[in-house]
Parts: sequence; C-alpha cells; structure tokens
Amino acid sequence: MPQTLAGKTPPGRDVGRDVREVEVVVIGAGQAGLSAAYHLVRMGFTPYDEVVVLDRNPAPGGAWQHRWDSLTMYDVHGIANLPGVPVPPSASDARANEFVPGYFADYEKRFGLPVVRPVSVESVWKVDRLFEVRTSADTYRAEAVVNATGTWNRPFIPWYPGIESFRGRQLHTADYRGAAEFAGQHVLVVGGGASAVQLLAEISEVATTTWVTRRPPEWRTGEDFNPEYGRKVVAKVEERVRAGLPPRSVVSVTGLHLREQEQAALERGVYTRLPMFTRITPTGVDWADGRKLDLDAILWATGFRADLAHLAPLHLREPSGGIRMDGTHTALEPRVHLVGYGPSASTIGANRAGFTAARSLRNLLKPAAA
Repeated sequence: MPQTLAGKTPPGRDVGRDVREVEVVVIGAGQAGLSAAYHLVRMGFTPYDEVVVLDRNPAPGGAWQHRWDSLTMYDVHGIANLPGVPVPPSASDARANEFVPGYFADYEKRFGLPVVRPVSVESVWKVDRLFEVRTSADTYRAEAVVNATGTWNRPFIPWYPGIESFRGRQLHTADYRGAAEFAGQHVLVVGGGASAVQLLAEISEVATTTWVTRRPPEWRTGEDFNPEYGRKVVAKVEERVRAGLPPRSVVSVTGLHLREQEQAALERGVYTRLPMFTRITPTGVDWADGRKLDLDAILWATGFRADLAHLAPLHLREPSGGIRMDGTHTALEPRVHLVGYGPSASTIGANRAGFTAARSLRNLLKPAAA
C-alpha cells in the first residue's frame, strides 16, 4: 500500500482533513471513467479499498445528464456499449439526458463500481512518490490517477471587443435548454461544429437565425465514417497529443455532416454562413465592411476545453499548451492516465482507453497478477 507523505505538505493543504489511502483514484464517472473502473476491478483492484471513482455530479450519467431536453437518442445515433453490458434498446424519441444516465446508473449498480459522489476534485499533488488528491470532502493518497473529467465543465467562449456590452442574452451550448425560449427572436449562432449545425436546425423552426464561423465550414462528402476511416481520424488526433499540442475536435478532422433531420433546415437556407464579426455592440454585432446586425441573443457553439485545471500542480503541460501523451498516460508521468482525452474523446475511444489504462496500471502496480 502507499507509503506516508514523510511530513511534506502541499501548499494550501487542510491538515485536518480525513485522508484515505488507495492504489488508484479515478476522477470522473462518465463513459471513460466507468470503463476504467470496470476493468480495474476485473483486474484485481478491490473496490473502495484499492480503487475509488470520484464524481462531481449528483447522480450517474456524466455530462449526459446536463444535455438539453430536445436531444434524443435519434439525434446522437446511440452511444457505444460500456464493457460487459450492451446499451438497451431505446425509442428514437427518448431523451438522451434521461436514457443514458439510466444506463450508467444500472451499470454502476450491476458491477458494484466504487463511485463516490458528489465529490469535486480540487487539486492533485505529487508528494514523494504518491499522488495526493484533494477534494471537496476528503483527501486521497494514491499510487496512480486515472483522469476522466471530459470537457463539459469547461465551455469555451472566445473574447471579442464589446462582448461585455451586449444587452441581449449570451449563452453557450452548455446552457442551452431548447429552442422554445428563442421563439420570435433573432439568434446569432457562433461556431463551426456539429452542435452549431444541430441547434441551428432546431432554433430556425421558431426564430430567425444567422450563422457565423471563423472559417468556411468543411462538409464531409465521399468517404463513409466506417471503422477504417475512424482509425485514420484517431491517428490524426493522436499525432497532436503525442507532440504535446492541445487536442483538436474530431469535426476539425472529419468535417461536418448533415443528418436526415437537418435536411429541412438546409432547404430553408439556414446553413448560409457569414464570416466572423469584428465587434459586439449593445444591440448586436458589426463587421469590418460596415455591415451591422441587431440581435436578441448570441449562442456560442464554440466548443469546450479539456477539464484539467486540478492537475496543474503536476506541471504536465508543455510550452505549447497541451499535455504530451504516450498512449493513455502522460509522457512525464506514467502513473497519470488521461482517458476521454484527445484521440479517446468519443464513446468508443473512451471504452478502449479505459481498458488500456487499467491494463497498464495492473502491470505496473500488480505485476504478479499480470
């Protein structure tokens, strides 16, 4: 089991906290975290005594429980099976923010996964040869950390001149709850990803929409998204994280694709894109060519960033801003694994990453069982 901290105290540590010793701390109970926990338990790590999963959410479901009500299982084309239990059949109009959390909850219970919630991880420190994981409740000391925090809690909104002056409503995709609240309004949707395409289709049914992106959208044509093509995409994303660069979204590699339910929006001319504005005004946005647009709301469909601030004390980032990876573990620290990051930021990729991380830690921490 882990050794003591030899009297060392990370800055700001609450000395009076309860301290628990385990071998592996998994941070996050979304698809990647549950996959990692499942395989760690299957490979001999005792639940709660040797492995624990810390989840900030009040209930199972990861980020899925926070998605908007109009997102259905038809919209997401289903999700990948968690290891050991296939996704049950779902009606196409089943709400994703109810169906997926239900699947995750059953999964946690079925395999007795050691999930503790709601617990927010505040920071992770390296002390001697151990990791000290400080949370909103207790402190955990562990031989290894599997980080599976995803991106949902780090929505990204770029800064533009005048952004603070707009008198209408500004919101991010993470705040979106449905098109009905925009009925009769003029909504500017900013962003060139799949979420922007989907939300434009929904909102345009009840409101006037305008779409702006930094670059002309690249529509995917020709090659189908089959397993071989998927491997090519993952390889391109993996090149960046191996070099220590911040990961790019899958859409930035694959291009955009219109689904069947978005064809009507295409026919209405909803996907006519404008270049980015130069500034935001109290009533709308202005372009450099003198064009102006009055708006009621700006929806920033500008993506998310990896939620890794709690790992900052480990100094894993490269000067380029990314974390250099070797498979699922960081190049600087082989006992810190990032699953659901970079090439594994998909439901299928998260499952595979969970297995890879668990096998690596089993070989490292329990070589006799390998």
